[in-house]
Amino acid sequence: MSAEDKPKRLKVGVIGAGRMGANHAKVFNRNQEYFELVGVCDVNLWRAQFLAWQCNTIAVRSYEDLIARSEAVVIAVPTPQHFEAGQAAMERGVHCLIEKPLAESLESAKKLLELSQKKNVVLQVGHVERFNPAVLEAVKHVRSPRFITVERLGPYDPRTQHIGVVMDLMIHDLDILLTLVGAEIESLEAVGAHLISQHEDIANVRVRFKTGCIANLTASRISLTRCRKLRLFQEDSYISLDYASSDLKIYKRKTPVIKSLKDVEILRPKLSSVEPLKNEHLHWLDCIRNNRKPWASAERGLEALKLALQISDELERYVVAPQSGVRSLIPPWAQDLGTIAKSVGKDILGGA
Repeated sequence: MSAEDKPKRLKVGVIGAGRMGANHAKVFNRNQEYFELVGVCDVNLWRAQFLAWQCNTIAVRSYEDLIARSEAVVIAVPTPQHFEAGQAAMERGVHCLIEKPLAESLESAKKLLELSQKKNVVLQVGHVERFNPAVLEAVKHVRSPRFITVERLGPYDPRTQHIGVVMDLMIHDLDILLTLVGAEIESLEAVGAHLISQHEDIANVRVRFKTGCIANLTASRISLTRCRKLRLFQEDSYISLDYASSDLKIYKRKTPVIKSLKDVEILRPKLSSVEPLKNEHLHWLDCIRNNRKPWASAERGLEALKLALQISDELERYVVAPQSGVRSLIPPWAQDLGTIAKSVGKDILGGA
């Protein structure tokens, strides 16, 4: 292929130089065959300049200046600023990849969706777990799931104190859950506690779908160790997925009656070694170049946001009561923190 035949690189900018913004910028910089990183932006200009130095690009203080230079932008600012930055970019016909959650409210998310349609720009939501090689392979093997358990645990990060653990961490799993089950929700129950921030730092949610599938999700940002696992049970198999290590195991029975482990076949599909963020970027690029709707579309992001807000509303119904100097979210049927610990797992509260 001659230099003339090579596709033109996409001019991208990154708005927000925090942890996720830095990750995006570094991956763009490593994939200069497809992307030209034209700049990074942050209200903290020193932070933007340091990231720009790392990624061989420029730093700007105003996102309007960065939008003017770009064909597409990643918006990785705190959630309350998603709408303002996304609106500014799409008004100028610039494609957007907005980090999860899509917006702070359903109203703002719907406006962003409508604007993307009006301006005919690609709006993709940063549900990066969709592009985890283990997830990309797992979706090929899911058939009418009956029971799903998910754990997403990690240490506290003060930079996310403006939102609770549901919007911060669990929303990843809510998006994957809705994708795997593909059915309407019949009911949900939720319990949580805020031990460090003014929002819930740990939450356990039980979702029942109209198909009969039940999912149990736990998210915590007060654990001393990290855990990001999904387990799915269906009639003919059990699927075990580790997001962190991109590991996937599928257990299938060889015979109608299992007498020993020899009657169980364990499959370990070969997975791609491409990092999830690169997969996400390349998918976004393909959608922009070919005018396609992203897999992690604004509509999908809206569904995940709606469920996350439903869960947050359920948590808001709890009585806020002091307990041993700690203010905890307690549902009507719970009498003390011991009940909550039993519900979400003593190992999680203990940091295991």
